[in-house]
Amino acid sequence: MSNPISRFTVPDLNDLPEDVRERILAVQEKAGFVPNVFLMLAHRPAEFRAFFDYHDALMEKDVGLTKAEREMIVVATSGAGNCLYCVIAHGAVLRIRAKNARVADQLATNYRKAETTPRQRAMLDFAIKLSTRGGEIDEADFEALRAAGFDEEAIWDIGAITAFFAMSNRLVHLTGTPPNEEFYLMGRLPKK
Repeated sequence: MSNPISRFTVPDLNDLPEDVRERILAVQEKAGFVPNVFLMLAHRPAEFRAFFDYHDALMEKDVGLTKAEREMIVVATSGAGNCLYCVIAHGAVLRIRAKNARVADQLATNYRKAETTPRQRAMLDFAIKLSTRGGEIDEADFEALRAAGFDEEAIWDIGAITAFFAMSNRLVHLTGTPPNEEFYLMGRLPKK
């Protein structure tokens, strides 16, 4: 792919603060490549740290929502927000976490037709409404989540993940950051 990683300066890894460089290298070691969003955000190290600290606080726990359900929110709302990077990158993570090669494509295209449970559908109904018509959220939306079995902490997570990735989507739009080629096949083919 010949697209630049960002419309803004992408610093050389050797010029980054040590903690930022170490975080990027750790991701590279685990994934086998550096996701473009890490390089794009490294443009501003303080924001890089804050972004990934909040990302991890929301996405790396397995309480109230599974890690796959957290990724479902990202993929569905990023599809609604036309964020190619997040649909492709988080779609790859979702395919792996859900152990389902189809669900990410379904969620990004039309979450109402995706292979989800009624509980997950309620979660996604709320997330999509919050991301596209947030001013219309009312108590009935919260009651629907409670009726589906979500407690207050899980409801907060649904909303916070939706809000965080609205910001992430807009940063990707701002910078023009393309998805890495590696993401397209992750979770679709057996791991080598």
